[in-house]
Amino acid sequence: MKKIEAIIKPFKLDEVKDALHEIGLQGITVTEAKGFGRQRGHTELYRGAEYVVDFLPKVKIEIVLEEIQVERAVEAIQQAAQTGRIGDGKIFITSVEEVIRIRTGERGKDAI
Repeated sequence: MKKIEAIIKPFKLDEVKDALHEIGLQGITVTEAKGFGRQRGHTELYRGAEYVVDFLPKVKIEIVLEEIQVERAVEAIQQAAQTGRIGDGKIFITSVEEVIRIRTGERGKDAI
C-alpha cells in the first residue's frame, strides 16, 4: 500500500476530487494548510501599506491506496491541479505498512 500526499492550490480542490472520483478512488482526506516553496510568498497592498504574505494558502490531500492504483492517481492529480504557474504544488508518495479500520478491525487492503 502507498500513501499519496498532494499539496495543491485551494481553488483546484474540486477538480482534483472529481478526477480522483473518475478513476474510482473513494476516500480522501483534505486539510487546509499554509506554506511556500520557490515563490516565497508575495507582497500585497492594504490601505496604502505594503506588506509581505509569507505563507500562502494551500490544500493538502491524503490518499491511501493499493500500489497498482498509484500511477493513475498521480496522473489524475497532476492533470487536474496544474495551472502552469509557480506554486502548483507537490506530490509525495510513501509506503504504508499497515491500515486498520477502527470500526471493524479489518486490515490491509480490506481496510482501505
